[in-house]
Amino acid sequence: MSDHRILLGGYPDCQVSLNLPMANRHGLIAGATGTGKTVTLQILAEGFSREGVPVFMADIKGDLSGLAQPGKPHPKVDERIATIGVQGYRSRAFPCVFWDVYGEQGHAVRATISDFGPLLLANFLELNETQTGVLHAAFKIADDQGMLLLDLKDLQAMLNLMKDQRADLEGEYGAMSGSSVAAIQRRLMMLEQQGADQFFGEPALNLQHLMQTTLDGAGVVNIFDATKLIHQPRLYAIFLLWLISELFENLPEQGDSDKPKLVFFFDEAHLLFNGAPKILVEKIEQVVRLIRSKGVGIYFITQSPSDVPDSVLGQLGNRVQHALRAFTPKDQKAVKTAAQTFRANPAFSTEEAITNLGTGEALVSVLNHDGSPTPVERVLIVPPESCIGPLTVEERAAVMARSPYQGLYAQVIDRESAYEILKARAAKQQAVVENKKAEPPAPKGRPRQSTIEAMTKSAARTIGSSLGRQIVRGILGSLFGGKR
Repeated sequence: MSDHRILLGGYPDCQVSLNLPMANRHGLIAGATGTGKTVTLQILAEGFSREGVPVFMADIKGDLSGLAQPGKPHPKVDERIATIGVQGYRSRAFPCVFWDVYGEQGHAVRATISDFGPLLLANFLELNETQTGVLHAAFKIADDQGMLLLDLKDLQAMLNLMKDQRADLEGEYGAMSGSSVAAIQRRLMMLEQQGADQFFGEPALNLQHLMQTTLDGAGVVNIFDATKLIHQPRLYAIFLLWLISELFENLPEQGDSDKPKLVFFFDEAHLLFNGAPKILVEKIEQVVRLIRSKGVGIYFITQSPSDVPDSVLGQLGNRVQHALRAFTPKDQKAVKTAAQTFRANPAFSTEEAITNLGTGEALVSVLNHDGSPTPVERVLIVPPESCIGPLTVEERAAVMARSPYQGLYAQVIDRESAYEILKARAAKQQAVVENKKAEPPAPKGRPRQSTIEAMTKSAARTIGSSLGRQIVRGILGSLFGGKR
């Protein structure tokens, strides 16, 4: 089960293996619910780990953690091994590191607002074109004024600055609609209530920690727990897109090699494309097309190939198709589309086979060493060497305790950034006002509000509503009804 190949399945007279040098040409695992996609994902992760290739995979249902424990003997496993003719099979555990945006089922995963960038953030917030322009301006102003945007309160503070100093900023940065700023702020408040404030901040994820091998040369399997995050599908999709974008931007060119540098599995791939604007789909297509030269392979897991845009689907060279059910005209069309994505095998009808596959069976086509696809073959998928199903709470805790990153991502770091700078500025101006009030009153008439006092009130508002709990609340905060 080596020789720079990963055995996927077959029969004694016909086995199909993934060629490692072609593994960075991406792939697709498709099929209806309950047809065996998760097991296929697991045996691919095992194969890459054995060959020294690190893996990052999203765990939607919480049942991939079994990779960290050896598989248990079972008569059906023995029967499947004999039927396929697998050589060198043995139960074993694989080196795993657990990750989780919420820091509950793994190490906390964070990214800064600046690293995320205005494009992904605008799509995440579902902003219109005008609001997106305002968000881009916020990032530009922060850069020009030397203020870091690390977490949500930094961005809220910057948006309040734009609202209060709108007249001074519009000349350089263009029109800034107050209603657009307020709309963005409301979306950010909703994000905070959904727990996104746990994702934005520091310490940010170090990408190199996803690309490690053990002392004996096995690739580390990074399992990202998404059982809770999947209930926020837009955050799930945008997070994974941000991750592959960061890999693309930071990794050096590798060219052709005998194996990938990292393999990335994107489960529930349709969530990435549903409702995504054209500009975002184009970015996904660009990343998928170019990232293979960085040595990264991306594998999409979804129910039907039709869930993936044609521009992306055409770049997925390695295909595993589990059963699809054709109960409706729409289902029948999906089956036909799936069949057309394979190189035909004259021995059987691909379209007919897709609807007749049993659990654990699949149609497989991989890339030859010259890059051409092999004719589709109907195979039995090999059984995993690790445990099928989730670990117990105690077993997961034991794996996490052995992690080299234990404690590294546990505590939030809140260094000086936009919020802190504006807060200090407001405090300084407030002190000036207090000193001014302590002076003897003017001898005649009622003095007009001083310029310093007006600036102080504006700066106080800049800190934000619910995010300005530690200082004087501004008028804007009371409008939003933030808690003290």
